[in-house]
Amino acid sequence: MKPRIAIFFTGGTISMSINPTMGGAAPALSGEEIVARVEGLRNIADFDILNFARLPGPHVTPAIMLELAQAVNAELLKPHVDGVVITHGTDTLEETAYFLDLVLQSEKPVVFVGAMRNSSELSWDGPANLMAAVRVAASTEARELGVVVAMSEKIIAANEVTKTHTESVDTFQSRDFGALGLIDKDRVLIARRPTEREHIATDHLESRVETLKMVSGGDGKFVDFAIAQGTRGIVLEGFGRGNIPPAYVPAVERAAQIGIPIVLTSRCPRGRVLDTYAYDGAGKTLTNRGVILGGVLPSHKVRIKLMLALGAGYDLAQIRQSFED
Repeated sequence: MKPRIAIFFTGGTISMSINPTMGGAAPALSGEEIVARVEGLRNIADFDILNFARLPGPHVTPAIMLELAQAVNAELLKPHVDGVVITHGTDTLEETAYFLDLVLQSEKPVVFVGAMRNSSELSWDGPANLMAAVRVAASTEARELGVVVAMSEKIIAANEVTKTHTESVDTFQSRDFGALGLIDKDRVLIARRPTEREHIATDHLESRVETLKMVSGGDGKFVDFAIAQGTRGIVLEGFGRGNIPPAYVPAVERAAQIGIPIVLTSRCPRGRVLDTYAYDGAGKTLTNRGVILGGVLPSHKVRIKLMLALGAGYDLAQIRQSFED
């Protein structure tokens, strides 16, 4: 018997075509219409089509991510389902994939896929990407990898994947560690397992988490504004190894003193943050004031993780352990 795969269609460029009235690409195709253009898909697996949504990537919110995670989990619990594929807009694909990687707990493959060209273009990459994603989801080699992204013949862990280019079909990369494996024609080749995985058991999320990008010459007024608006968590996207201008420090200290978890990241595309430096505004002075180091995660993934940790009821010590251990 062939494996059985549940394919969730959520929208994105893979579902888009040029709308003459709107003057550009917009979601148009259903899951059935996309599948009909993927010749030979039924030779790989039997599948169920689930038209979850027809959204552009920027329209996907954490609340929608939670709803999707619950629907995917329901499919994974079915004994006859061997894996799940999720089509998604590439702008927020890495966030949704990481969200699901944190909340799902299944050995079965869960594979995200999208497209960088719409169906009105001759170079539409949707069918080939979907074929590859179903091949990964149907593969026994892909079990116990957690949630992955399959694009441009690469298999990348959800906690590592980053969209690196606005238009290139090879946009999704693992910034620091490289792909887990490859799709080579009809074979799935796994070279390594994910470096680390974490599960946050929750059906709730805390939406009041703000991300603030540090800039040269900036100050803490937006940190104070976030406090005044009732934020429950703050992500700081700092410089280099994890440093911020000194004018931000008093506001960061005020937030820390009232128990708001503050997680520090870097605007650098590669590497992890560490309290290497000890000048005013540097990592050491921030960690001495209670700031948490975000490791290698970029700010948008730190925000997702902090939302879930707070939703799960983690206290400050548990949040610190989750990010720093």
